[in-house]
Amino acid sequence: MSGTTRPALRACRDCGLVQLVPALSPGGSAHCLRCDATLRRNHRDPMNASLAFCLSALVLFVIATSAPLLQVSRGGQVHAANLFSGPIGLENDGMWELAAVVLLATVGAPLAKLGCTLYVLLALRLPNPPRHIRRVFAWAMHLSRWSMIEIYLLGVFVAYVKLGALVRIEVGTALYALGGLLLAMVAADAMLDRQAVWEEMERRGIPQVPIDRAAIIAAAGADNRPAGDASTGSGASDDGSRARVIGCHTCDLVSIVPDDAHAQCPRCGSSLHPRRRDSIAATWAFSLAALVLYLPANIYPVLTITWFGSGRPNTILGGVRDLIRSGLWPLALLVFFASIAVPVLKLISLGILLISTQRHSRWRLHDRATLYRVVEGIGRWSMIDVFMISILVALVQFGTLETVIPEPGAIAFAGVVILTMFAAECFDPRLMWDAAE
Repeated sequence: MSGTTRPALRACRDCGLVQLVPALSPGGSAHCLRCDATLRRNHRDPMNASLAFCLSALVLFVIATSAPLLQVSRGGQVHAANLFSGPIGLENDGMWELAAVVLLATVGAPLAKLGCTLYVLLALRLPNPPRHIRRVFAWAMHLSRWSMIEIYLLGVFVAYVKLGALVRIEVGTALYALGGLLLAMVAADAMLDRQAVWEEMERRGIPQVPIDRAAIIAAAGADNRPAGDASTGSGASDDGSRARVIGCHTCDLVSIVPDDAHAQCPRCGSSLHPRRRDSIAATWAFSLAALVLYLPANIYPVLTITWFGSGRPNTILGGVRDLIRSGLWPLALLVFFASIAVPVLKLISLGILLISTQRHSRWRLHDRATLYRVVEGIGRWSMIDVFMISILVALVQFGTLETVIPEPGAIAFAGVVILTMFAAECFDPRLMWDAAE
């Protein structure tokens, strides 16, 4: 499938405005008229190019998980690590919670996302694609934020620099494969037009209920102009009852739903709701929980390095200080920004978004929408320190000579990162526009 797209209604995910997205030529894009969020990008080859990169990524994933990542030696002892060594080392030290997080972010989520996407793209080439692929593709979209190969590579780089002062280190084949895997997955995401995939499913008759797009556009009142807000837009159905215009948060299809109905999206099967339920309360809960964990995450050590039986605990800030003493200012700034500044800035930003929404403020709505997009995208990068710790624990195990032991501060810090990610996911930015109106 390629070429010009057809006009379609879209409900902006960031502000809720329902508007008609015009036909887009290959390479074209459409943006929200109110908050400037990207509504759609049309690619020249929206599925075939992505399929090729997904197949390449799968081959590289097999190499990355089976070959050595790094190898270190000291005092005649040699240790090699692969992607599984970090979680195994953490679990052996009693940090099974941290081991599960690292394994999910570096192996589980990337493989599941890649496998789901590849399965759907291959299934759409069959004469009769199975109907369940709409659920599989929805899973692939939800897994994206938990796939952290690019962050893991930065963690490897930080660990490599730290290891250089402790042991002799050699780069393994898996590290090159991991770099290629990252590039392949980024290219697959960039080439894939998710709307084109949903529309291809629709064209192949996968949705069980026929979708009358013309009727939806007519009911919403969209005629090449903004049609109204998804929370308040309504029209009369055939039997005279009132209806709501709701955009699906999974596949972006706009549907007309009676006020008293708890409907499912006819295209992807997801539950339809005008706004995320209990969004403000849930965001406050996750943000406050992250704030509580932030203090122990920075006060307690995240790892201990022992030399000849004597240990030296390291906090996150202590690790930054060690990098500065070694003259590695750029790396120290990277770790400081990702591990210390980002969680604080994210919590402050979430507080601003929550308080301004609850106060029905119209202050700088467009800038607050941009702030939310930044908060949603940047928080996961704080996992650099967690990945670095897992690599050090896997490699530096030389008995009485030198050993790295994970400490409880690492669990608290991973909790901060995950809770702030949940907080950003729970917050519904459309509520800012609702409250202002």
